Amino acid sequence: MKIAVSSEGQELNSKVANRLGLAPYLIIVDLETMEHKAVENPGHAGTGGMQAVVLAIKENVQVVLTGYCSPVAEAYLKKNGIRIVRGAKGTVKNAVDEYARRHKAPKNLSGHFSITGNTREKVAEAMIRTARQFGKMLPILIGVIFLMGLLKAFVSKKMLLSVFFGNVIWDTVKGACLGSILPGNPINSYIIGGEMLENDVSLFAVTAF
Repeated sequence: MKIAVSSEGQELNSKVANRLGLAPYLIIVDLETMEHKAVENPGHAGTGGMQAVVLAIKENVQVVLTGYCSPVAEAYLKKNGIRIVRGAKGTVKNAVDEYARRHKAPKNLSGHFSITGNTREKVAEAMIRTARQFGKMLPILIGVIFLMGLLKAFVSKKMLLSVFFGNVIWDTVKGACLGSILPGNPINSYIIGGEMLENDVSLFAVTAF
């Protein structure tokens, strides 16, 4: 996003000009890269206040910060998709930083990221959602831990190989039947499948399961 600030001078520490049309310069700031430049306003001597508007349009800015802007100039800016923000004061740097803090700019002119109130609310909301999701998953995780213990304690390799004895067709059929009968969620299926592979059950049976 590019913004223009009416300025009394060519530097970021210059004072914000009170009137857009009579501002000696427009400071153009790219809020993405934080690059800036000063452009002289041909109409600052009172020869034509609308020249500052033409200059802002020519520079393809999206926002103009100034102390005051006439209704006519504002109408032309809005017609060209440019937002006007009145009441800017202090230095150009302060005006840009204030706009960045209140709106969507990610970084101020000092190179530091600004966290707005809306951002804090979104972060808090995301943390709450994460905590709720973890709370929902906790019983599943506990169940998986118990399931792994039960498999290792009560299901031996000999028992598994007595059911899945290496025949491609029968192992596939048995795996599919057990997978459709035994209840549970996908996580449990992965756990059981992993235990089956560790006990030399064929991949056909595990895949069908």
